[in-house]
Amino acid sequence: MIRPVELEGRKYTAVESELGNLRLIVIKAKRGYIACSYIDRETAEKVGDVAGFVCGVKNVDDMLRAKLRTATTWAEDMGLREGMSVKKALEILDTES
Repeated sequence: MIRPVELEGRKYTAVESELGNLRLIVIKAKRGYIACSYIDRETAEKVGDVAGFVCGVKNVDDMLRAKLRTATTWAEDMGLREGMSVKKALEILDTES
């Protein structure tokens, strides 16, 4: 399922899909995305994605309350850090360069 998510006047696109025993969950901002641990950080790094990652979430609402576990180098260069709230990370990823 693809649906819009709005936080403090900013609009994002959320993707949730049942793949197997867990859901794939991604929230896309203008300059990158936040993903659950179904998405591999190493692969995201290899292809140059600006991305942050969380674990232990079951839906988009859980993700919005979560803290980052890790991020790609490019996301770190933009200011994303381990332990940062997903809401703050999305705000950073939504700003114009």
